[in-house]
Amino acid sequence: MDEQQAAADELAARFETHRATLRGVAYRLLGSLAEADDAVQEAWFRLSRADAGAITSLEAWLRTTVARICLDMLRTRAVRREEPLDGRPPAAVAGDGPEQEAVLVDAVGRAMLVVLDTLAPAERVAFVLHDLFSVPFRQIGPILDRNEAATKQLASRARRRVRGVPAVPATELARQRPVVEAFLAATRDGDLGALLAVLAPDVVRRADVALVGPGRATELRGAGRVGREMAVFGGRSRYAAPALVNGTVGAVVAPRGRLLLVIAMTVAGDRVAGYELIADPARLGQVELAVLDA
Repeated sequence: MDEQQAAADELAARFETHRATLRGVAYRLLGSLAEADDAVQEAWFRLSRADAGAITSLEAWLRTTVARICLDMLRTRAVRREEPLDGRPPAAVAGDGPEQEAVLVDAVGRAMLVVLDTLAPAERVAFVLHDLFSVPFRQIGPILDRNEAATKQLASRARRRVRGVPAVPATELARQRPVVEAFLAATRDGDLGALLAVLAPDVVRRADVALVGPGRATELRGAGRVGREMAVFGGRSRYAAPALVNGTVGAVVAPRGRLLLVIAMTVAGDRVAGYELIADPARLGQVELAVLDA
């Protein structure tokens, strides 16, 4: 019994050395810290019931197992926690909560999480494992029940979605981006002076009715009115990040990586000439989003 307990303790210790990496994989696959932790814990349950001595590479085995669990969760979006039949799970990670998720969101990128959420489950698994974690396609294929060539096609299709198709030349995107970033920074800080500096005098703001609320204007004109409104908007803007919106630089607002609204922007020179706040779910589904290159 002592030998069995010692072996179980050693296996738990080995698992803990991989927990952070597994959590990172699961979070990028699922976009939810709670679900990612569920997937990692389920991988431990499966490991505790497996013949650990027959596992050639524990790292590869765990990564494959977590990916398969996440694939099932992506397909069903139903969390299925199981109690272990034997063995005991490693201690829970301390300090989890909104702050931990905020760190993960920042590490992955809000726009990346939003775009990943638009991918089909198999595309997401192929892209995340290969492009973000450098897992060879020959190892990803069996997880998806596809051959290597088909797995490459899935990742390629996902990559095109993630990168998007710019509507303007790269030089124009590079010119637009600092203007949008300055706008977001000024909004985030509630700095009316900085907002007025980045807004065109005749700037136009449009917004969905559901977003502005009944009785409020869906369209505002003039830097003064628009700037004062956006200075108040700062609470939400801390969740904003630049993104490619319909082929040009705009922004997504995504608390915990979940899309809340899209800011479609028009930049003229070094000023914001106009923008639209899109929050209606039907309209959000029609917006083409992609990740801006760093």
